[in-house]
Amino acid sequence: MRMKEKLYREAEAMIPTDWGDFRMLAFRSEVSDYDPDLVMLHPELNAADPVYLRIHSECITGDLFHSQRCDCGAQLDLAMQLISEHKGLLIYLRQEGRGIGIINKLKAYNKQDEGLDTIEANEALGLDIDGRTYEKVIQILQHLGINQVKLLTNNPEKMAAFANGPVDLVERIPLEIRPTVNSSSYLRTKKDGMGHLLSFKNEQ
Repeated sequence: MRMKEKLYREAEAMIPTDWGDFRMLAFRSEVSDYDPDLVMLHPELNAADPVYLRIHSECITGDLFHSQRCDCGAQLDLAMQLISEHKGLLIYLRQEGRGIGIINKLKAYNKQDEGLDTIEANEALGLDIDGRTYEKVIQILQHLGINQVKLLTNNPEKMAAFANGPVDLVERIPLEIRPTVNSSSYLRTKKDGMGHLLSFKNEQ
């Protein structure tokens, strides 16, 4: 069993964005402060009510460069829109490539270009299929005094992070992005191989 990392709230500032003003908070772990986890918090958030929450793992290719190999960047944009509308928060975890890092992620992309799906590509490289964890989320929410959340996700693993814990998951809100020619296979593997809750009703 892994030891729970202790988190330290190190800094915060107001950030004007395309979706309005947000408070950005940086949480350093006792292991490293090179890649602190970040929170985008609506300034009118009411912690006494169930709060809209998006847990988003870092995706440099999708979030920054709008790669169409995944739905990450589009999910981030939609989540920020919804969080702005409902005065919630986004927790941005530094777990690039489902925990394998950007270098291994690019190597996995090459395997995918050879015909493997995302699961098979990671396995071919001797990597975890999904090495992400979500313990930090609960610590951050407790630090902020949030006890109930409405979670923007399609991933049952994120929902499971709240099981029998101090923060109640009161509702799951789907966050589906229309598949594109480039992302369709990726999303199918998410659904069929990883159990993500996707309907494909909006498939092109």
